[in-house]
Amino acid sequence: MYKIANVQLWVHDQDEALSFYTQKVGMEVRADVTAPELGNFRWLTVSPPGQPDVSIVLMAIPGPPMLDPATAEQVKDLMGKGVAGAVFLTTDDCQATYRELSDRGVEFVEKPEVRPYGIDASFRDPSGNHIRLVQLNESGM
Repeated sequence: MYKIANVQLWVHDQDEALSFYTQKVGMEVRADVTAPELGNFRWLTVSPPGQPDVSIVLMAIPGPPMLDPATAEQVKDLMGKGVAGAVFLTTDDCQATYRELSDRGVEFVEKPEVRPYGIDASFRDPSGNHIRLVQLNESGM
């Protein structure tokens, strides 16, 4: 048997992403490790309070040898359009969480709306990643 441990979002600036996800969204740092032997590669993860077994990796867009410059630019372009990554967060009260995050400075691109599966809202992080906030109804689609 296996479980999901991490999911990854590309970010333009790890410090900016860390500030956004901890100060505005209210997540906790799970790991922040720099490996000098790997060219100062930084492993940075966050997750919601009370959910330490699954983390979001806030991954800087790498250069060579992992990505050539043209591919790195394509990733940046897709991020700017909000299609390079998405995270779905669930909440028991979408309206209350929307107000709380808005009060912390999160700018929503979609306010809470009733959908067939529940109440849904969305915002984007500073790198353009799309985050959905969902209060599921009984159907739990």
